[in-house]
Amino acid sequence: RNRSSFTGFILLGFSDKPQMEQVLFVVLLIFYIFTLLGNTTIIALSHVDPQLHTPMYFFLSNLSFVDLCYTTSIVPQLLVNLNGSDKSISFGGCVVQLYISLGLGGTECILLGVMAFDRFAAVCKPLHYTVIMHPRLCALMASASWITGFANPLLQTVLIFILPRCGRHELDHFFCEVPPLLKIACIDTTTNEYEIFFVSVIILFIPVALIMFSYSQIVRAVLKIKSTAGQRKAFETCGSHLSVVSLFYGSAIYAYLQPSSNGSKDRGKFTSLFYTTITPMVNPLIYTLRNKDVKGAVRRVLWKDSASR
Repeated sequence: RNRSSFTGFILLGFSDKPQMEQVLFVVLLIFYIFTLLGNTTIIALSHVDPQLHTPMYFFLSNLSFVDLCYTTSIVPQLLVNLNGSDKSISFGGCVVQLYISLGLGGTECILLGVMAFDRFAAVCKPLHYTVIMHPRLCALMASASWITGFANPLLQTVLIFILPRCGRHELDHFFCEVPPLLKIACIDTTTNEYEIFFVSVIILFIPVALIMFSYSQIVRAVLKIKSTAGQRKAFETCGSHLSVVSLFYGSAIYAYLQPSSNGSKDRGKFTSLFYTTITPMVNPLIYTLRNKDVKGAVRRVLWKDSASR
């Protein structure tokens, strides 16, 4: 490409490891297909089966939709990058990809906090659960999660793309993410890094604080249950959510809040690969493999289809 006329970016990705690119293409394609199938199944079941018309599955269907959109905003571009020689992305495409990925990531952070509050109400306030988590409040909390998630990265995206790059177009990454975009700026980005750190602390740790408070109260309530079966049922109900929280927040905190000098560039790429491809695929499995309600919904839907035939 003529560098004087090219205004987009070159995503280097894993181009320094051409043999690994071929393996990654096959693996990520399989992961992406399973991600689409798993999250679409949860969304469909939550809407089709009346027994899943509860706050828990309402928020879970929102979370699955976030995962579906998040991985779709990144993986198709990555597959094209891995499978072909054209590793470019337009300036507008990079802006949109960064904004959408940050918006969906923020939305998922907040939704996970909201889901922890829902579990707190279910376990600690069982007699008042339907009054606390009424449909209007659930819709309001879900809407607030989406609005806050997408309002948060507006300023962040603008500040990153107004940085002068002095003709630098090569991103040492497989998608448009904050750290590699900051690295190609030709001025001091300390102010931007502080702003990103501050926003990350807010968007990550406020939901984490809500989750920790909710589960501290849940543990206290469960320990007061005399029945072992009751304790097991309560912990099983919350176990799936805790597993998803650990995967998502662990990788996000590691990627965004560690000092940039502490890890190699390849480690950063593989961390991003983990929370953009593996986590959205694993989440549906976590929520379905040990969930009797979802298994029962699958059986009811399949039985209804076979009976209608």
